[in-house]
Amino acid sequence: MLKVTRQEGCCANAFASAQPAAAGKDRLNVMVCGVAGRGWALANAFAQHPSCRVTFICDVDEAIGRNRVDEFERRYGYRPAFIRDLRHGCDDKNLDVVVVATPNHWHALAAIWAMQAGKDVYLEKPVSHTIWEGQQLIAAARKHQRICQTGTQSRSLDGAIAAVDYVQSGKIGDVRLARGLCYKRRKSIGSKGIVEPPAAVDYDLWVGPAEMRPVDRPRFHYDWHWQYHWGNGDLNNQGVHQMDVARWGLGVDSLSDSVISYGGRLGYADAGDTPNTQVAIHRCGDKTITFEVRGLETGPMFDAKIGDVFYGTDGIVALGDWGRGVALAPDGKVVERFGHDVAGSAYEVGTISHVGNFVDAVTRRSPAELHADIREGHLSAGLGHAAAISYRLGKPASVDEVIEALAAFGGADDNLEVVNRTVDHLQVNGVDLEVTP
Repeated sequence: MLKVTRQEGCCANAFASAQPAAAGKDRLNVMVCGVAGRGWALANAFAQHPSCRVTFICDVDEAIGRNRVDEFERRYGYRPAFIRDLRHGCDDKNLDVVVVATPNHWHALAAIWAMQAGKDVYLEKPVSHTIWEGQQLIAAARKHQRICQTGTQSRSLDGAIAAVDYVQSGKIGDVRLARGLCYKRRKSIGSKGIVEPPAAVDYDLWVGPAEMRPVDRPRFHYDWHWQYHWGNGDLNNQGVHQMDVARWGLGVDSLSDSVISYGGRLGYADAGDTPNTQVAIHRCGDKTITFEVRGLETGPMFDAKIGDVFYGTDGIVALGDWGRGVALAPDGKVVERFGHDVAGSAYEVGTISHVGNFVDAVTRRSPAELHADIREGHLSAGLGHAAAISYRLGKPASVDEVIEALAAFGGADDNLEVVNRTVDHLQVNGVDLEVTP
């Protein structure tokens, strides 16, 4: 069975032109919070910036944190201090910037504490765990006059910028529909059951602002993404990047007017409770943003498994992962290419460019220069949060009931085609919607 409901109302040389640090300082002192995964990439990006020095590495897992400090020293020739509690770093009057790459349930509070302490913040996506948290982040940034960049680095990729400019130029006609894709294989995270957290983890500090609960998944790190209590599923993990690009390209500057979502955690039963198969459809005035999550095996759309497709009356722009894409004429002929001249990893180039944009804004005290101000991050994460609320308020439904709900919802004229494609995808993966939980 599916579940459905609706809701209303709701590159190294990229641093060549970097500006000097704030007046009176040789460089910006940076603390990176959460270095098991994405935060480590950001620690390296800030370390490579000539106007930055990483002075603190913060992680509640002492083993990971101290290992990262050792590795950092081998790479860059100096040793940041290791701390477990970010508040100790925020107390340092010489600290300028806090990078937040913790689990999602910590994002808002960590960033707000940092801004209250007078620090500027680079905040990983999704910026919030709830819509309300996003609103508080904006309020804190404005009240304390802090610069807060969202970690949606596609906004700093030349290919993505060129593709969005192309969409907005009218070259593919009137564009009313954008589709975001997260066709990313996600395997079972294992059976649910109470386990002890790793010995090196301060679990009370890891839980932080959330309600205390025991660990009930086999792998402690990363798999919190697939439990709503800590994470947001792929809708706001990978998906927030693509919903951000969709909203950017369509010129949508608000949360959606209404949303409908259907899907489920299908193909296996495990410790996760976020959907691995989901479709979310947002009505935004006369425009529609559709987002598709496929965690089971699937092929690409327009040669992309992660990306965005903009549908115009005179053509299509298909943007793949990290800013590489094409414009297609109505007959399918490629008429323009975007981002294909990027050397190396577009993911790394995007990160370095985005960090550079943030540092420029900080050193010039110019939030208007940010490519992804905290408000942009709030709106894009808010689309995912609203779709998750829609899904979680829903009830088990047959395919026919989903189709009936979509007809009542309205919006894009390809909604039926999307549900049929989703059903076909599930059948190929051996999911029988008549019997699956």
